[in-house]
Amino acid sequence: MLRLTNLTLPLHHAEEALSAAICKRLRVGPRDIVRLSIVRRGADARDKLDIRLVYAVDVTLRNEAPVLARHRKDRDVQPTPDTGYRPVAKAPAGAPRPVVIGAGPCGLFAGLILAQMGFRPIILDRGKVVRERTKDTWGLWRKSVLNPESNVQFGEGGAGTFSDGKLYSRIKEPRHLDRKVLIEFVKAGAPPEILTEAHPHIGTFRLVTMVESMRATIEALGGEYRFGQRVDGVEIETDAQGERRVRGLHLHTGDYLEAERVVLAIGHSARDTFAMLHAAGVHVEAKPFSIGVRIEHPQSWIDQARFGVNAGHPVLGAAEYHISHHCSNGRTVYSFCMCPGGTVVAATSEEGRVATNGMSQYSRNERNANSGFVVAIDPVRDYPGDPLAGLALQRHWEEKAFVAGGSDYRAPAQRLGDFLAGKPSTSLGSVVPSYRPGVKPTDLAECLPDYAVAAMREALPVFGRQIPGYDHPDVVMTGVETRTSSPVRFTRGADFQSLNTAGLFPAGEGAGYAGGILSAAVDGIKVAEAVALSLCVR
Repeated sequence: MLRLTNLTLPLHHAEEALSAAICKRLRVGPRDIVRLSIVRRGADARDKLDIRLVYAVDVTLRNEAPVLARHRKDRDVQPTPDTGYRPVAKAPAGAPRPVVIGAGPCGLFAGLILAQMGFRPIILDRGKVVRERTKDTWGLWRKSVLNPESNVQFGEGGAGTFSDGKLYSRIKEPRHLDRKVLIEFVKAGAPPEILTEAHPHIGTFRLVTMVESMRATIEALGGEYRFGQRVDGVEIETDAQGERRVRGLHLHTGDYLEAERVVLAIGHSARDTFAMLHAAGVHVEAKPFSIGVRIEHPQSWIDQARFGVNAGHPVLGAAEYHISHHCSNGRTVYSFCMCPGGTVVAATSEEGRVATNGMSQYSRNERNANSGFVVAIDPVRDYPGDPLAGLALQRHWEEKAFVAGGSDYRAPAQRLGDFLAGKPSTSLGSVVPSYRPGVKPTDLAECLPDYAVAAMREALPVFGRQIPGYDHPDVVMTGVETRTSSPVRFTRGADFQSLNTAGLFPAGEGAGYAGGILSAAVDGIKVAEAVALSLCVR
């Protein structure tokens, strides 16, 4: 089988045009093709008047050898890679049960892979099962009632459950573990289109049923979930040579769980757990993240700016954008986690603080597009010294946002025109904010560092030249966006274990090794494999 990549066709091409293009590209006849399947389809919209669809296809030919020889120097004509997943180990008799802390995308796939290899993992999560957690999350959005243990950040499915459900990443995965993730999601109920779309997404409602299905699979394989179990301490043994090794976990209920292998998949907002691990001497260091706001435009504006007369075409769907600007003060401003046809959501997990995020359903048919509009920051110049200083910075600005929003979990918001003019908003304009439980017009400069405000004011007109309407005065900005990624990294070695605590396997976004659903899930697979191999060498 051959894989043909970068095959381009017009947006409005006929169905039979694909096979004709394959024949022309490979210089074969229609009868030479036994079978073809679409591997990936994306859109090249750089020219709005000539939008092209870009395909990758697998083609089975009656005689492939001469075609491969004829195209031996062509990178776009290659043998189809083997993307099948093969377990690296099988649980030996009497192997201790590994423990996974966290049931987000990373913990979910770590648990799944361990279960598929026969290790019967125990999965702990401080939050609730996904449907109960959904009720608690809506309690904040509708009634301004926050449950610190069950919210957008904590509970089955992790933070990715309340997001756009993006399933693409910039990671280059030579073993095609990303394909394994997508296949498991389809088995759990995701639409099959995620296997072929260049920028696949799922949306919140579908993610809920999928994580339930995957939980059932893990349990059927001997895995065990324990919800409402926050880890408040780690039992670490130090031998005569000074080597530290994890021996168990202290739970907030007062219970103790023996554990020789622990996957630390706690997510980017488990600040109390970060502090506990730091106090226990687990190696941790500060890492860069970003801070800013959510910015909302009518989705129709973005569709028109990106697709022109082709806006609304069913193949294209709701338009996305990715933009960045390097500012004169040395800062970089960029779009983050863009949610077409979505809503801005309350994403705090701590009382007396406001944090925002974006969310979309699979249909992406809400009125507004929203995206993080954020400024990159780093520990060297912005929060030096203590490895947990980034947490303090996040909390500081989230507290400012809480007060600016009225101290009732409404979020501070501002018209873009007022933000550029440096004056508070007293009302909003034609763009209606989607954030619930509501917003309070104010001055966002009170909720952000001065260097971030200066950089954002410089970037907005630049982005307006790239996307017409981006800097329209009535565009709404809602603050603050602080949870772009983990502010810490629990550094690990080549064996995926903590640098100074054997048996502890930092993983996923909270440990500083992923960003988003797909990369976190892939990291969960890698860490599960490392755990399995460590248990097979005794």
